[in-house]
Amino acid sequence: QVQLVESGGGLVQNGGSLRLSCAASGTIFSINFMGWYRQAPGKQRELVASMPSGGSTNYADSVKGRFTISRDNAKNTVYLQMSYLKPEDTAVYYCTAVGMRTTASGITRPFSSWGQGTQVTVSS
Repeated sequence: QVQLVESGGGLVQNGGSLRLSCAASGTIFSINFMGWYRQAPGKQRELVASMPSGGSTNYADSVKGRFTISRDNAKNTVYLQMSYLKPEDTAVYYCTAVGMRTTASGITRPFSSWGQGTQVTVSS
């Protein structure tokens, strides 16, 4: 199986910065997609930023110019640098990864995993 562990959340003032990290571990053969979602209280989970293996990036309109997603493929890790944070960015942030894993018998199977979430709170 593939596990994702997030870190870097916390409390920050309006206009501040935080950097989230998400490390994937397990029997990973390849990762095709990594991304960050967030869910605020009473709202649906929404895509914040994504980065397929080809290197392109996609951002929600609400975070363009403020957030930057990056990947370290050697470490199977994705980062989200968040700057100029606003109170409306307050949410639980989840990372996700999609790819192929190796089973005990040596064959590859697709996987899709989510992290446990990390709280980001921006005070006004």
